[in-house]
This record gives sequence, C-alpha cells and structure tokens, in this order.
Amino acid sequence: MRIDEALTTAKQQLKAASSDSVALDAELLLSFVLQKNRTYLYTWPEKPLSQAEHTQYFDLISCREQGHPVAHLIGNREFWGMNFRVTPDTLIPRPDTEILVETALAIMASNNNQAWSFLDLGTGSGAIACAIKASHPACEATAVDFQANALAVAQQNAKQHHLMIHFKQGSWFDPVKGQSFDLIVSNPPYIEEQDPHLNEGDVRFEPLTALTSGKDGLDDIRFIIEHAPTYLNPKGWLLIEHGYNQHEAVQQLLKVQGFKAIETRLDYGQNPRVTLGQR
Repeated sequence: MRIDEALTTAKQQLKAASSDSVALDAELLLSFVLQKNRTYLYTWPEKPLSQAEHTQYFDLISCREQGHPVAHLIGNREFWGMNFRVTPDTLIPRPDTEILVETALAIMASNNNQAWSFLDLGTGSGAIACAIKASHPACEATAVDFQANALAVAQQNAKQHHLMIHFKQGSWFDPVKGQSFDLIVSNPPYIEEQDPHLNEGDVRFEPLTALTSGKDGLDDIRFIIEHAPTYLNPKGWLLIEHGYNQHEAVQQLLKVQGFKAIETRLDYGQNPRVTLGQR
C-alpha cells in the first residue's frame, strides 16, 4: 500500500469512528511510523509502505478509533513550539494553556530588571514550567506535582530542553514550605466530578486526578487561592487556568483573599481561561 492509499484508508476508518480531527490524526500517526514530517507524506505519496510499517500504522489507527489520544500513541505533544513527552500519567498540554504562559511572560517583561522566580503548581508534563523557563532563561523555576510518575516525565522534558528547573514532589504547597515566589502559575484540576464530558474524547484516557476537583470543580482552585499569599513575595502574582464558565467565581475568590489588579484573559476560542491577581 502506498502512502496516499494508506492515508485515504485511515481517514475513512477514523471518519466512521467520528474522530473530530480525522486528517490530522491520520497524518501524525503515519509521520510517526515513518519517522518523517507531514510534508514528506505529500511529497512522496507514491512511496510504498513496508509490511511492518503497514501493520504498525493500522494498529495505531485502530487504537485511535477506540479513542486513545494521538499524543499517547506517539508519546509526545507540541506546546509553545516545543516538543514534550507525554504519557497516560500526565495531562496532555492544550493550546489554550499557552495563554497562561503568555500572561506570565508579559508580567515578567513588565520589569526586566527583576530577578523573577516562579512556582508551577501541578506541573504534570512540565510543559508550562519549561515554556516559561525557555522563554525567560534568567528566572528561577520551581515545579511541583503530587504524582511521582508525572514528575519523572516533567524532569525528562526539562532535561531534553536543557532547562534548569527545581522539581519537587508533594501536594500543592507542601514541598515549598518556607519559600516565596514572585509568580505562581497553575493549571489545576477544574472539571466538576459529574461533568458528562469526562466520558467523551481524549479525557477518558487521562488521569482523573488531573481533571476533576469536587462538586463544582473549584476545590483545588479555592485551596490554591487561599494559601497563595503565604508563598507570594510582596506584589507577587497568582495566575490560574480555569473552566470557561468559572472566571467570575475565581475573581471573587481572589477578591476575598485581598488580591488586587484582578483580570481574566481569553483563550484562542475567546472563552475566559486565565484569571490573575496581585498580592
């Protein structure tokens, strides 16, 4: 079977399975099997697949049909123009989370004379911490995660990108007691425990503890906002990613804790996604 024939067949299979990114999925998986970029697939459409390549490719297509995320099947995901290793132990980095990175970097850029330090709570794959550190190399980076397996993935990603980040295992602020930071960022769990979307799409294969947070999805966000002032330097900033319908609740929680300059940033779909406040 030729490359173009394999792509056509794969797209038909995925379309029947109601994948919402049929062409991209088929291309990414074949690129992974052939160890070539996607441009290659259309430059050499007549190149035949070996039997081993054919078998591997359609095994992966079958897994994708069943709903397994492409990022898990190929073991990586691009975020902030960087490639990150991901596993079923970590949340798959989403494009909208880049707004959290953009906002953090904009705050840092507002005072280039400051030796910025930041803490990434619930780092998962380490994508947020790595993206900030890579874009602002002079800053002091610390990242925390409760799951040892996730932290191991984050450490591998930092090493791959030659980034010096202090990784610590533990629940939220526990590993950094006695420390304070200029900036705290977090993409914590924020989905309601009974949300029907948990039974759909890629999230079915991601760690539930990285997704859900109590009846209203705000348990972890409440905890972070309540305790953050203890770990923020004077005039330090807290940035939190949240659900599209949670910005008003998050703003109110920040007000109650005495934060100032509270505002919410929109994601690429123009939904409220990141809310920030200054101690």
